[in-house]
Amino acid sequence: MGTVAGLFALAVLVQAAVVLAGGSSRATGPVAATGSAPVAMAGSSGRVYVGHSYKNDVSPALREVPALPLKPMPEREAATNPRIGRHRDAADPVVQRALAPAAMPAPTLSFNGIPFPGVGCNCAPPDTNGEAGATQYVQIVNEGFQVFNKTTGASVYGPAAITTLWSGFGGVCQSAGDGDPVVLYDQIANRWIITQFAGASVPTDECIAVSTTSDATGTWFRYGFHLGSNFFDYPKLAVWPDAYYMSMNVFNSSGTAYLGPQPFAFNRAAMLAGNAATFVTTGITGGSSEETYLPADLDGSTLPPAGAPESFVEWPNGGAYRIYHFHVDFTSPSNSTFTLFAAPAAAGFTQLCPTTRACVPEPNGSMLDAIADRMMFRAAYRNFGDHEALVTNYTVNSGGVAGIRWLELRGVTTGPVTVAQQSTYQPDTTWRWMGSAAMDASGDLALGFSASSATTVPQLRYAGRLAGDPLNQLAQGEATLFAGAGSQTATSNRWGDYSDLTIDPVDDCTFWYTSEYYPAGSSQFNWRTRIGSFKFPSCGGPPPPPPPPPPPPPPPPPPPPPPPPPPPPPPPPPPGPVSQITGTGATCSQFSAGTASTLSTLTYTTRNGRIRSVSPNGFDYWVRVNASAGSNTAVISQAITTGNFSTRFGQGSGSTVSNPSCVAVSGATFTAGSGNGTFTVQWNAASAGTYFIGLRLSTSGLRNRTAPNPPTVHYSYSTSGVTGSTSGIDLSP
Repeated sequence: MGTVAGLFALAVLVQAAVVLAGGSSRATGPVAATGSAPVAMAGSSGRVYVGHSYKNDVSPALREVPALPLKPMPEREAATNPRIGRHRDAADPVVQRALAPAAMPAPTLSFNGIPFPGVGCNCAPPDTNGEAGATQYVQIVNEGFQVFNKTTGASVYGPAAITTLWSGFGGVCQSAGDGDPVVLYDQIANRWIITQFAGASVPTDECIAVSTTSDATGTWFRYGFHLGSNFFDYPKLAVWPDAYYMSMNVFNSSGTAYLGPQPFAFNRAAMLAGNAATFVTTGITGGSSEETYLPADLDGSTLPPAGAPESFVEWPNGGAYRIYHFHVDFTSPSNSTFTLFAAPAAAGFTQLCPTTRACVPEPNGSMLDAIADRMMFRAAYRNFGDHEALVTNYTVNSGGVAGIRWLELRGVTTGPVTVAQQSTYQPDTTWRWMGSAAMDASGDLALGFSASSATTVPQLRYAGRLAGDPLNQLAQGEATLFAGAGSQTATSNRWGDYSDLTIDPVDDCTFWYTSEYYPAGSSQFNWRTRIGSFKFPSCGGPPPPPPPPPPPPPPPPPPPPPPPPPPPPPPPPPPGPVSQITGTGATCSQFSAGTASTLSTLTYTTRNGRIRSVSPNGFDYWVRVNASAGSNTAVISQAITTGNFSTRFGQGSGSTVSNPSCVAVSGATFTAGSGNGTFTVQWNAASAGTYFIGLRLSTSGLRNRTAPNPPTVHYSYSTSGVTGSTSGIDLSP
């Protein structure tokens, strides 16, 4: 997104802006008007607008076109936007607060991408994104792109101005491209898509080029589309079988008022053939109170169900992940619809720096842009045959730092839409933001992001989980793609505005990630970019060999001598229960008085061989411990004794430690061990005596797990420091 220097006074009113080095301004004269506004027609669900490409042609082979120098001219991205929406901060019940053991694969390739000022636009941020194709990796930034050999990382073409691709096309696509670029690889057709917005004074047009082959240095079909007279900002595109879909954040033409998000569908079939093309849009959704959304971008070679609509997922400012379905009909556009399909609940969270975007610290004392008011690119969709998965992420405030809320939705096209996983990744006090998420062919998930703190310069990291890991946990730990070297200063605190994690379409396993960093020292308008890849070793390979058979049992030992007489029995425990599993309504006073009801069984339902729901959705394990004055630690162990199931209950929200008078102790911490096998409770006791631990456990991690066989699972609990015996609970159909 970008703002001409003359419009810089609007920076506090509009969304994420490119900032120009030295305040330079565009020197070109007026540009002729482009196409006419889209035509409105009455549709079955309201007004439908149809626009036509005002020009389309085929370019010369890019490899034969000299790379045009990137002139130092501004973009027209938006800047800081006023707070909009209905968000209410709430406690976050799904925080991962500990780093898992480091098991992420090391980078297989890591190399520098386009640097500032190599793209010459004298702007910030770079809006870095990229994707791998059959043999190449293409990276794009404001306002340049470069083609690399994806095996070696060597440059094949560029860096070049994006306008190089539009040489000879004319109009604003050639002379007034303004950035917010996106590059995609259509793995269904083995074609590239490059796009950026353009306009004479505000971005009113979208310029889209589709390669004619899988070679990004070959010829391209080029299109110019006029979207209307508004300020169309932050375009995010996605590949789907029936169209190329796009979301826009729309402002009035002066950039002073947010009007709402708007969906678009471009005729993919026509554009792959190089024919004149149309786009369909249903207009602005919901008005200024509607949150922004992203279209689902197809990963993998398995297509969505036949005729499946495109799904758009909205930032959950209203407490839910609103899923919209876009049914497009290019033959009879009035039949097109954009309707709300589902709204599964989002776990609570606190919005990060809602009044100022700049809150992420660096060692030099400067702050960086968090962009915590939207879903971060991409919404990656994959069809596994037995289920659909859509993964994406956004940044939240967790523990006083930036954490990344990542999520996996299922059933987004066919329903019912469920939240299979959602978790806030905040394992320590480092700030993590600017994320991008994707899933490989084996269902392994990875998350790339920026990391920074008052002692750590901004760097590129990634974390992940295998398909079989406990739900809601990035259980493979974290790795560094590139450590960065320095800090940014000034530059209006801009960072991002997005990064990009994608999947290699050839092996469907290799993750490619690109984002920005800074060179050594502390400087402004001096960003660099990095590109790297990694792969989970288990993806795409044969299943692991079966474990070896157990060794034969040793011969029985000789009978032991008769035991000595037993010692005298210990004194009886104090009266009342010492450990007990209850429903979530039990209080400390009920437990201490022995009147809390015991919960002995959880019940579950199944669908297609997987656990669909568990009732209740949580429970408490109460423990009475004898504490000494000062620091105390108790470890609650959880085990599955029937051996037919592997998923344990996770920690929910609301665990407490209470003193002998059942007053909650402030500052108590609860830390889950690997696989939720243990929960470590730490607190400071004002005085020695009896204390009551109420561990709140959640059953959400059991959903979508393969149903146990035999169907009943017995869980047992024991606690160090407890006077009494082990408690247990059954999970039964």
